[in-house]
Amino acid sequence: MRPIMRTPIIRAGRDIFMLQRWLVFVVSMLAFSGIYLYGSTWNHTQEDAQDITDEFALLVQDIDGLGIFMHNVGLTLPMFVPFIGVLWGNTIGWATGFTLSAIVTVRPEIESIHPLSLLYMTPFGIMELTAYSLAISRSILLSVSMLKKKSLRPEIRPTLIEVGIAAGLLLVAGLIEYYMIELIESGHLVLNI
Repeated sequence: MRPIMRTPIIRAGRDIFMLQRWLVFVVSMLAFSGIYLYGSTWNHTQEDAQDITDEFALLVQDIDGLGIFMHNVGLTLPMFVPFIGVLWGNTIGWATGFTLSAIVTVRPEIESIHPLSLLYMTPFGIMELTAYSLAISRSILLSVSMLKKKSLRPEIRPTLIEVGIAAGLLLVAGLIEYYMIELIESGHLVLNI
C-alpha cells in the first residue's frame, strides 16, 4: 500500500489549525490575566479583608507541594468542560485576584508587588497560568465543535494530552511554590519590595 503523501494543501490546513489553536490559547491567557488583574483591584474594608485572609490562611494551613498541586488540579479540571470551563476558569482568575487584594489590604507592605508579576515573573505563576489557559482554551475549542455539531471523538486524544500537560505543569508549579514559600519563611529568600 502506498503511503499517503502530504500535499501543501493538507500542510496549510494543519498550519491554519495550529495558528487558531495558539490564538485561542493566547486570548485565554490574556482574558484570565485581565480578569485576575480586575479582581486584584477590588477595594475591601479592613474587616472583610481580614476575614478573607483568615479563611485563606486556614485553607493553606499545613499545605505542602502535593497539597498545592491537588488544590490547583481540582480547580483546573472543570476548566476543560465545554461552555462551563470558560466561565469557571475566569471566575477562578477573579477570585484569585480578589483574595490577593484582601491580603494586600491586611498587609500593605506588599502593596508594591504588582499582581501580574506573581503570574508572569514567578516560575510557579507562569506554569499555573499556562495550565489554566490551556484548559480554558480547550473548553472554547470543544464548545465551538459542539456548536458546529461536529463529533467530539477526534477531540478526545488532544484533550487527554492537554489534561496531562496541565497536570504536569501544576505538579511542578506546586512543588516550586511550596519550596519558595519555605525559603521565604525561613529567611533564605528575601523579596525586595
